[in-house]
Amino acid sequence: MPTIHLTTFIAAPASVVFDLSRHVSVHKEAYTPNKIDAVAGTRFGLLEKSETITWKSYHLFKERLQRIKVVEMIKPEMYVEVQLQGDLVSFRHEHHFKPIDNGMLMIDLLTYEFPYGQLGKLFNAVYFNQYMESYLQQKINTIKNFAETERWKKLLIR
Repeated sequence: MPTIHLTTFIAAPASVVFDLSRHVSVHKEAYTPNKIDAVAGTRFGLLEKSETITWKSYHLFKERLQRIKVVEMIKPEMYVEVQLQGDLVSFRHEHHFKPIDNGMLMIDLLTYEFPYGQLGKLFNAVYFNQYMESYLQQKINTIKNFAETERWKKLLIR
């Protein structure tokens, strides 16, 4: 199964980045070009352990639905999302948050399986893996922007 591993330094507290990464509004802003919307489950605020969210978005010229469940969470160190329903055969996204000097490291491990047998493996190798990495990087960049410019205060401090 393909795995995407991205590590990002963010000059902000790990607890802030942890909450931003599971905030529905941040996710929606990151993927505005894909017309993403939360249509079922947790639709606002922070995702918590055992909660589900169904995303509607547009990818590869088609409207798609993906239902995700948070299956593991240790605040503010890590959480894991898995796909319950969607176009991929399997999807597991681990989020890890490690405090370091002057900030923190956010580590994303995304493992998935593309359908359609050998044809799917070829499509994944030629296009889809890079597409998924770029897609994930959009969210990382948005989280980093919120955290390092203190935009997070409007979302997380009430």
